Amino acid sequence: MSDGVSTARRDPVEERWAAFHRWGPYGLLLVGTLAAAATADLLMSSADRWAALALVGSAVLLQLCWGRLRRTRPGPGAAAAVYYFLRWGLAFALTWLNPFFAFYAVCGYFGAQVLLPRRLVKVGLFASAVTMAGSQSGGLPPKGSMGWVLFGAVLVINVVLITVFSHLAAQEDERTRVQGETIAELETTNARLQQALDENAALHAQLLLQAREAGVADERRRLAAEIHDTIAQGLAGIIAQLQVVTSSTDPALAREHLASAQALARHSLGEARRSVQNLSPLDLEHDVLHEALKKTVTEWGARHEVRADFTVTGTAVQLHEEIEATLLRIAQEALANAGRHAGASRVGVTLSFMGDEVSLDVRDDGRGFDPLDLPARSGTGGFGLDGMRARAERIAGAVTVESEPGHGTAVSARVPLVPHDH
Repeated sequence: MSDGVSTARRDPVEERWAAFHRWGPYGLLLVGTLAAAATADLLMSSADRWAALALVGSAVLLQLCWGRLRRTRPGPGAAAAVYYFLRWGLAFALTWLNPFFAFYAVCGYFGAQVLLPRRLVKVGLFASAVTMAGSQSGGLPPKGSMGWVLFGAVLVINVVLITVFSHLAAQEDERTRVQGETIAELETTNARLQQALDENAALHAQLLLQAREAGVADERRRLAAEIHDTIAQGLAGIIAQLQVVTSSTDPALAREHLASAQALARHSLGEARRSVQNLSPLDLEHDVLHEALKKTVTEWGARHEVRADFTVTGTAVQLHEEIEATLLRIAQEALANAGRHAGASRVGVTLSFMGDEVSLDVRDDGRGFDPLDLPARSGTGGFGLDGMRARAERIAGAVTVESEPGHGTAVSARVPLVPHDH
């Protein structure tokens, strides 16, 4: 019965990843092609355009052939490795012609573990990192000595991030292995008890299966949310700093932004280590919530050159660690969304202590959006608004979003007020 339930209830996360590996390369190739077409007049000659068109056609043909072949040869193997490196070669050549084809090259990061034998995974990831670093540093080949320096710095950052992600994956595999061994031991014990308690055997098996699914799914959600809220946002900040370096002719300004990028990389690496150990955010190590929020808002405003105000209402008290961590992550995600999408000139963050409840409000005067379009926006594979809601719900709270095109956005989180000593 246990095996039957497991087969019938395939993990929805695994189903989404399977769909991504099947259709993702087509979508990313389309995005890269559209971006390259939009910038072709600036970045590509006539010969480059014809070459890119031929390479795009080859990439589509390769994907179609692999779609047929993968049905008979699933999992890592020689055929999958040949497909992986052929796709990498096409992505590298396309990115050489136009850096925006890196949208297609990013497939290499997601496909290495699925397609390559273990001994070739690091090789595949490094090859993809070279392509991505070339795009992120201004295109291939690097131009001049400063271009090579920038390319090297971005490549190092990409390799560091790959190492962090691999470490997180190894931790997840180890947790899953330990959980599997524990479940196996429990199933053996239940098999002995079944002789005396035959009427309860089905119930025990069902409970064990649900516990395993819930544990694995919860850990995956936690790691996914932590990666999105720390490493992904840190990487976005690093790229923004390096883009300034790429376009700047002032060596002093370039050094300043390179230093900022290094600081963000170190901070993201620290957050990644803390995420693996399931510790509180680094910002809360020495500060209580309202102090950490004030620093976060100030640093965000300086980094994005946007007026950012922070206000506390009511009597501030130190909250339970999980509540403080949840509100800080929600604020960081809301600010990250404002920086990426809002185009705001002013952002206000308010932390309100109200009796038995704490409220966090993040408002901006940016371009806003249609809330009815929210499912489509959140269905792109990210964890943004859905992640904020999930975090709040885990501590019996809620997140609401109010927005209108042209009239800004307001994100409000309300959670129970549980003091630190409870």
